[in-house]
Formats: sequence, structure tokens, C-alpha cells
Amino acid sequence: MPHIHKEAGQHDATSSAYIVVERESAEPGILLHLHKKIHVWMQFGGHVELSETPWQAITHELVEESGYRLSELELLQPRLRLDILQNAVSHPMPVNENTHLIDTGDGTPQPHYHTDRGYAFVAKDLPALPPHEGESQDIKIMTAGEIEAIEQGMIPESTRQIALYVLRQVLPKYERVDPAIYES
Repeated sequence: MPHIHKEAGQHDATSSAYIVVERESAEPGILLHLHKKIHVWMQFGGHVELSETPWQAITHELVEESGYRLSELELLQPRLRLDILQNAVSHPMPVNENTHLIDTGDGTPQPHYHTDRGYAFVAKDLPALPPHEGESQDIKIMTAGEIEAIEQGMIPESTRQIALYVLRQVLPKYERVDPAIYES
């Protein structure tokens, strides 16, 4: 979905996925893709459309950009959390929520912001499906050391920080749950 808000200082909601791939006899790594428009290594994700929740957005962005279906993933969640609410839908907890400045690169005269909810997932294998046509096909599993070594300017620093946080703090401490328990 394109940017909804294009005026200076406005905010678009986005959702993103930090996917940890745990391979047998290999150090866990985060799956990143070389973004097709801005040519930097990033997590998967996209805009929250007007008719969806942030969780619904990430469930379709996962398939489109990475090829992963929810059934191929485990969701990382804090052990202490509220799962069920009466008269409301409870959504999973993001590992990070942040607001960052965006230069749209599409001729918009002034930059605006994205407010992003980042979710963490674990995969045991590569996805069964390829990314959709038109999405970046340049995808790589990167360990913490490889993420640290990415040249400055080739990865947003917030992406680097969150990916390292997911690998070093979230992965060993959070509970793995079936993402299907959350209604989309």
C-alpha cells in the first residue's frame, strides 16, 4: 500500500517482522531483504491499510515479502502478557514500537513519519513459497556478527539495533507461541 499521509509531519502506521531462522548446526540469524526501492538491508513489513489492524498487515506482508505463511512460524511473546480480553480482540505484543522519519523518495516535498510495530518470529526452515513477484528476491540470513558488520548506510541503524536485540535478548527469553492463536 502506498503512503497514506504525505504531508510534512504526518504519520503512516506500519508493521514489520524480524524472522529468526534457526538452522541445525548453525548460529541463528535474522532473515533480511535488500529493499527493492531504497537498496538497504531491512526486515520485512509494510503499511497498515485503512481496513486492517497492524497484526493483519504483518500476516499478509510476511507472505508477500518473505514467502512465509504463519503456519511455518512461531511467534515470540513475553511470558507475562494478557492474551484474552472480553469484548475486544487481543493482539500479540510487538518486540518494539518506534516512530522514525521517512524520506519517501517519490517526489514528496517534505518527509513524514512511520510508526512501526515490530514482531519477532522463529522459523526452522526457509519458506515454502518464494516472495511474490515484484518483491525483493535478494534475501539473506544474517547472524549477529554479520548484522554488526553491515556497512553504515546499507542498513537503517534502528533495524540493526532491533535485529540484534531480537537475537540477543528476545530469542532466549521470550516464549514461542503459535501465531494462529491471534485472530487476524
